[in-house]
Amino acid sequence: MKIANRYGRVGLVDGQRILDVERASRGEFGPTPAQVYEQWPAFRAWARTQDPAQGDPYTLEELGAPSPTARQVFGLGTNYRKHAEEVGWAIPEVPLVFTKFPSSVAGPFGAIELSGPRVDWEVEVVIVIGEGGRSIPASQAWNHIAGITAGQDISDRDVQLRPKDNPQHSLGKSFPGYASIGPVLVTPDEYADPDDIALTCSLNAEQVQNSSTADLVFPVPQLIEYLSSIVTLLPGDLIFTGTPSGVGTVMDPPRFLTPDDEVVSWVAGVGTMRHTFTDRTDVAS
Repeated sequence: MKIANRYGRVGLVDGQRILDVERASRGEFGPTPAQVYEQWPAFRAWARTQDPAQGDPYTLEELGAPSPTARQVFGLGTNYRKHAEEVGWAIPEVPLVFTKFPSSVAGPFGAIELSGPRVDWEVEVVIVIGEGGRSIPASQAWNHIAGITAGQDISDRDVQLRPKDNPQHSLGKSFPGYASIGPVLVTPDEYADPDDIALTCSLNAEQVQNSSTADLVFPVPQLIEYLSSIVTLLPGDLIFTGTPSGVGTVMDPPRFLTPDDEVVSWVAGVGTMRHTFTDRTDVAS
């Protein structure tokens, strides 16, 4: 099944129709995505008995982030083999984890304000937690996942990599809109192989990234096992699983986002996000 956030209300999606969960369940679930994730096992069982085609027409531009109020947002660094090769880094022995602050979460469409002159794109497959917990074995990981969505781990390379000897990944990746996700969430059972999901990114209609999660150094089940061995995963949490090769900082010459650029991010089964960019508007002191 597919679910979406339409104007802050969660719905089941089928084609160009969306079934409002709170109304269809007569108040048993919803109305917000966060409330559904908190009741994920019961909601999933109920949703399987529903027909989203009986819902209302909608347009993609009406959709927001599938988990807009995630309490924890994790990111993975150097988690694609070919990306590690392009930046000249060794394949990590354990997952390289950073956080993206929740205030950076945004929806799948619209304009994003650039934070500086060296801002880069990073398309990613994003995992949304359904049933949380600790010490989740890899063999059970997919049972704890609500679904998959598309993401952009947009990165200010200047902020991310300063100071040189002690970089601050989290801050450079947490400006407003730098954790855009959407347009829908797709449950794992929609995929023939949820460990082999295609993803692409285009800049001004030029494809710059094209890969599959089959190239992940640490596949999703291993990430769930590793993270939950340390922290308690919560319903609605986001895991940005890493970006494939093709980022701007390693191009010759390097290429970064500028005002009026358009980035199109695509994940198989999920669909497409579109974002444009604007100059930074400085806040008066």
